[in-house]
Amino acid sequence: MRAQLNYQHLYYFWIVAREGGVTRAAERLRLSPSTVSTQLRQLEEILEAELFLRTGRGLVLSEAGRIAFQYAQPIFGLGEALIDALAGRGRPGIKRLTIGVADHVPKLVARALLDPVSGPDTHLVCRTDNTDKLLAELALHQLDVVIVDAPLGGETSVRAFSHLLGESAIWLYATPQRAARLREGFPQSLNGQPLLLPTPGATLRRGLDHWLTDEGLSVEIAGEFDDSALLKEFGAIGLGAFPAPAIVAEGIGRQYGVEPIGEVVGVRERFYAVSLERKLTDPRVVALIERAQISLFEGVSS
Repeated sequence: MRAQLNYQHLYYFWIVAREGGVTRAAERLRLSPSTVSTQLRQLEEILEAELFLRTGRGLVLSEAGRIAFQYAQPIFGLGEALIDALAGRGRPGIKRLTIGVADHVPKLVARALLDPVSGPDTHLVCRTDNTDKLLAELALHQLDVVIVDAPLGGETSVRAFSHLLGESAIWLYATPQRAARLREGFPQSLNGQPLLLPTPGATLRRGLDHWLTDEGLSVEIAGEFDDSALLKEFGAIGLGAFPAPAIVAEGIGRQYGVEPIGEVVGVRERFYAVSLERKLTDPRVVALIERAQISLFEGVSS
């Protein structure tokens, strides 16, 4: 007789996989870690498979776990989307707009982009994750649009379209004392200095690597981050100089207490809105793109 799947057990497994560990999942579920662990063991007994492997850094999905997660994701992802969709049901005139922001997109840029679509008549839902996961949600119509830092390539399995929002020059920033010192003789002043960079998978990182090579610079890579906000936080405490778009220079200085050093000449960061439509029809998404092209990137994209 086939065992009956317990969807509560599967839900706990899904949360553990997303959170990366039992302890963090338990905090989100407001349960004890032992309770979550027990639920996982019971699910493994039903499926007759080990779902996680323990490594030095914690838990990683086994092959069976990856298969289980692929089935659990659309089940519970759609459930979350349903809750979001009904969140403003009792508020007449309120429209829900769900936007995905790729984790390499600077948060200050994302905030500026979302300004024209936020307001009292919009229930804004914003999700941050890696581009592949966000595109998968877009394909399932869980997202209305995704903001990314590179156009979709031919290897992308999702049939979607990239709409250029604009581009910006890249400057290096640092704490005031370090910035003042490094401005003299820039960019050669960077030789031997600590630098904070996006992780190698980021589009901006490739441009920075080429620039360092072309300028003949040998720097100390003091940290690599896939979260742009975290990168700036470490730059703010003096761990090293870091790159960021010129269009948000004022916000970066105000929020992190840093100053610009100089421009990374020849390197620019572009931002795109990705949708399932070649021709956009949602007026809020159209407003986002038009505002970005006319206002946010005006004077810095040419």
